[in-house]
Amino acid sequence: MPSTLPEGDPVPADGSLPESAVAELADATLSFYLHVPFCRSRCGYCDFNTYTAAELGGGGSRQEWADTAIAELALAERVLSSTPAVSTVFVGGGTPTLLPPADLARVLAAIRERFGLAAHAEVTTESNPDTVTAQDLHEMRAAGFTRISFGMQSGDAEVLQILDREHTTGRAQQAVAEARAAGFESVSLDLIYGTPGESQESWARTLESALEAEPDHVSAYALIVEPGTRLAARMARGELPEPDDDDLADKYLLTEEVLSAAGFGWYEVSNWARTPADRCRHNLAYWRGGNWWGIGPGAHSHVGGVRFWNVKHPTAWAGRLAGGESPGYAQEVLDAETRRIERVLLELRLADGLPLGVLTDTERARLAGPVAEGLVTLQHERVVLTLRGRLLADGVVRDLLD
Repeated sequence: MPSTLPEGDPVPADGSLPESAVAELADATLSFYLHVPFCRSRCGYCDFNTYTAAELGGGGSRQEWADTAIAELALAERVLSSTPAVSTVFVGGGTPTLLPPADLARVLAAIRERFGLAAHAEVTTESNPDTVTAQDLHEMRAAGFTRISFGMQSGDAEVLQILDREHTTGRAQQAVAEARAAGFESVSLDLIYGTPGESQESWARTLESALEAEPDHVSAYALIVEPGTRLAARMARGELPEPDDDDLADKYLLTEEVLSAAGFGWYEVSNWARTPADRCRHNLAYWRGGNWWGIGPGAHSHVGGVRFWNVKHPTAWAGRLAGGESPGYAQEVLDAETRRIERVLLELRLADGLPLGVLTDTERARLAGPVAEGLVTLQHERVVLTLRGRLLADGVVRDLLD
């Protein structure tokens, strides 16, 4: 959840959406994203909309987050009226597991009561390994959470220190075991490669230690140095080197080699799953242009071609809802061409590929270049990135759309 908000058109005070947007839900699925903006400390690389204060006041505190989130769910129910049962729920942050499990359970219960959960709905929470106990995991599983994603990031103590991560090496693996014992259906580990000082050997050890935990899913992201972060400031002062593109590429290739050898298959450029059933369905809804309502400060939503986002600060978010108004900061109504371009941007990142019919005649003619260069293949009327193409995915999209 980026800390800066784009500009857009005003959101109506009652949060209402165009009838055409709501109508699209009749033949589609609905997801909820819940943003918990609290962290015990801020990681040096993090540019997300997070706050370390336990008490922010005005309904924006940890203690009042659940009640305020339920108030926004009530708003969503009024705006969306008749909706399909919710297929996925994802609680992110921040650090959701800084909240008591009972608070997360209450919000999930409100979704179930107001909207209904589809059979076999995927319900995920993120967690830092050091902010959750075995008892917490049992309580969340009993409340209906089916999936958990732990922010492991690295298995190297020095790398964790540079990233300002507080958990110790080995804690992530222990947390995975505790989640298994609690009965979670799927467990994921998030990793970051390319941290200054991380060697190829260090990254290989991180991958091996992650696999030792026997997760169902692994996300591996290249380190991005965001302006305004503590890590960016350290690099500007010359204390740390900036990430090297060749090093990042080598580590991505190693990631694919190690994970595929362990039986994992990529399904999105930065995500691997042990089986198709272990893919994160919530994130797939994002990449496939699905409908979701984002609950929480700064949370983004997309319903029927309308994208809207909330005010950023927890106190402002809570204040709007307390006053009976939408917490929406701005919105954007997407035209058909913009939605088509977004399909190209997002679906080409998937292992399933982009349907050839989404491209214009001009764009299909441009495919000859990336095909000849070994960046994409055509499979069953779909454009699919090769391994080399995954390294250059942004460039492939740019060449197709230019």
